Amino acid sequence: MEAKKNKVETALGFTNDAEGFEKLITWISKQKRKHEKREVVVGLEPTGHYWFNLSEYLKKEKIKLVLVNPFHVKRSKELDDNLQSKTDLKDPKTIAKLVIEGRYLEPYVPEGIYAELRTLCNFRNKLQKEIISVKNHLNRWLNIYFPEYKKVFSDITAKSSIAVLKKTPLPCDMKESGAEGINQIWRELKLRAVGKKKAESLYEAAEQTVGVTEGLKSARLTLTMLLTEYEIKMSNLEIIEEQIIALCRKVPAVKRIEKIKGVGIMTIASFLAEVGDVNRFESSKQIQKLAGLALRECSSGKHKGKTTISKRGRPRLRQLLFQASMPLVAKNDEFAQLHKYYTTRESNPLKKKQSIIAISCKLIRILFTMFKKEIEYDPQKLVSDIKRTNLQVA
Repeated sequence: MEAKKNKVETALGFTNDAEGFEKLITWISKQKRKHEKREVVVGLEPTGHYWFNLSEYLKKEKIKLVLVNPFHVKRSKELDDNLQSKTDLKDPKTIAKLVIEGRYLEPYVPEGIYAELRTLCNFRNKLQKEIISVKNHLNRWLNIYFPEYKKVFSDITAKSSIAVLKKTPLPCDMKESGAEGINQIWRELKLRAVGKKKAESLYEAAEQTVGVTEGLKSARLTLTMLLTEYEIKMSNLEIIEEQIIALCRKVPAVKRIEKIKGVGIMTIASFLAEVGDVNRFESSKQIQKLAGLALRECSSGKHKGKTTISKRGRPRLRQLLFQASMPLVAKNDEFAQLHKYYTTRESNPLKKKQSIIAISCKLIRILFTMFKKEIEYDPQKLVSDIKRTNLQVA
């Protein structure tokens, strides 16, 4: 008898285009007929932005798509063979098993205004990082060629500073122009808050500089390009922010939320970009979990560990809420009272950072209620919550 040849299992490969997706649909149809199934669920491990096109294509084909957490795939792939290996055959099997067990999430793809806001806010975040990078390069350039400059201008990106650096980029150029020439640059642009005294200080700094004097031709060109890049990015940022504000104000309840002292329109827009349509949530705790602010505890037997936040979910949303809570504590009276109560209460006082996290969760509940029920913000209710907690302790 001839020995039966072992079948070698192979994974289906397809490209991220229409032809590749059609190949996948054909394969799915074949598997449905083979196994006599009417419906199919496609599970995948999301990697960057590459699954977006497939998600939309499957939605049109009315095929359910679910996402498996990459962290879960990494942890569970050793259960079958006790090896850390990663292959194109092993990973799909692991993902399929997680889907069968129901350990997946159904992706939320924002639509309409929320899709627009997410795209614009993501690009705004990218622009802000690039602007910081350009500022760092400008600081480096000045540290090399004109280290005394920052003693005269604390903000090197101020209009008056950029105007001078454009016309007289190097200390030798400033010495040649003189204090009167520097002052004339500002007069032509009609800039206030700078004048003869500032120009004289800059001229004196240029005379006493210990900056590098070699390679000045290239240094002048580099600075010109950095300043041009900075202005272009700042101009783009203004355009993006105008679009974000206009879109955000189309969402009901935004005008009411803007009345909360310390909450800006960009904070609201960024919140909606990360969360999407608030009406899809049944409870504010779901948004809290999405932000990674859900509490977790590590206890075993008699040992009781510290309670901390999960840090699972959308890190940008968690960062946004934390950053939004700090000006609230500084500018908003009722939130300041709440922060003081959290940090000074007799029973279980919180540290300042813990209090900010607790206020972030409070902010989620306020935003959720205002978006969901479209009601006005009531500062007295927030203050009364402190009194109610005191009564419960008593």
